[in-house]
Amino acid sequence: MKREISRPRPGVEAHFKNIGFAYAHMDGEPYWDESARYIFTLREIEDDIEAATRELDALCLELVGRIAESEETMDRLHVAKHARELIAESWKRRDPSLYGRFDLAYDGKGPAKLLEYNADTPTSLFETGVVQWHWLEQLTASGELPQHADQFNSLHDRLIARWGEIAPERLVHFGAMSDSVEDFGTAAYLADCAVQAGCGAALLDMRDVGLNGAYFCDRDGRKIETLFKLYPWEWMFADTFSLAPAMRVTRFVEPPWKALLSNKGVLALLWEMAPGHPNLLECYFASDPRAAALGQSYAKKPIYSREGANVLLVKDGAAIASAPGDYGAEGHVRQALHMLPCFDGRYPVVGSWVVGGEPAGMGLREDATPLTSNHSRFVPHAIVG
Repeated sequence: MKREISRPRPGVEAHFKNIGFAYAHMDGEPYWDESARYIFTLREIEDDIEAATRELDALCLELVGRIAESEETMDRLHVAKHARELIAESWKRRDPSLYGRFDLAYDGKGPAKLLEYNADTPTSLFETGVVQWHWLEQLTASGELPQHADQFNSLHDRLIARWGEIAPERLVHFGAMSDSVEDFGTAAYLADCAVQAGCGAALLDMRDVGLNGAYFCDRDGRKIETLFKLYPWEWMFADTFSLAPAMRVTRFVEPPWKALLSNKGVLALLWEMAPGHPNLLECYFASDPRAAALGQSYAKKPIYSREGANVLLVKDGAAIASAPGDYGAEGHVRQALHMLPCFDGRYPVVGSWVVGGEPAGMGLREDATPLTSNHSRFVPHAIVG
């Protein structure tokens, strides 16, 4: 694994416009950054990233089975009481999952370590599955990369195939907050994948979801039978709509049981279940006396948090990085401090995707600080050697 300077493609902004990549810049700053690239060997990808992703997914599914049957563990995760039966029923039916993203610390020298699992509403799909693939094709065609260069990236094709499995010929509503260009763009991309799989698709703002008796409906009064929602389960469970009978009529993607895995408390539960696993970091609930064993170096993470908000990194008793936010009321976990590798003053995190239970590709985001946030840049990768 190495970071290289890379020459940006001429006319790339016109290319982005042509493919509908509307958030290459966000908040006045570049989000997509092809002035650099990460290079991996095939062995690193297959043995260290792909294998770890498959292993972590299996561990997470085993853990869900344990949590779904335990009120005590639901309490530890601060799962809303009125949501627990819905979650348990969803798991018992094995309601199908579409996707998830494991965020890994990896430097090419040791096993990849799980930092967190974005199991419910992960973004950076389009830039991983489409934008960086086009980048690879164009750089190999121009000779900027070797002709044999490849990429860990079957994400686009796997998403289409998965929609064909979980919602064949159904009308799927895709809900996100339209004032977020990234979220709405991600929902629109997934809707396009569903259409390519033979499904119908309707895109809507989450605020336009209505309630009509026993079912949810859109602004046109159509019944919402299947809803992909880029909207966190914990937010839904805090809404009065979550008490409606429609919650049991609607088929959700991601399903209710994924709410368990989007909770950072699972980092502590995974360590409890598989202590010493090479892809896990030692982790405990902050209220657990065992957390003291981590000493003066740890990462403090809210049980519910998004985009790195309210995460605190402590090294030798001193705070070295933190992010503001409004999370933390439900509690925290303490995870052994495992710094992201530093390449040329940049700290990359590997986002490794799983679709339908299979590793599907990866995207890297890097920052000038050891904390990854919504302002961190997406940098493409290639496999050479």
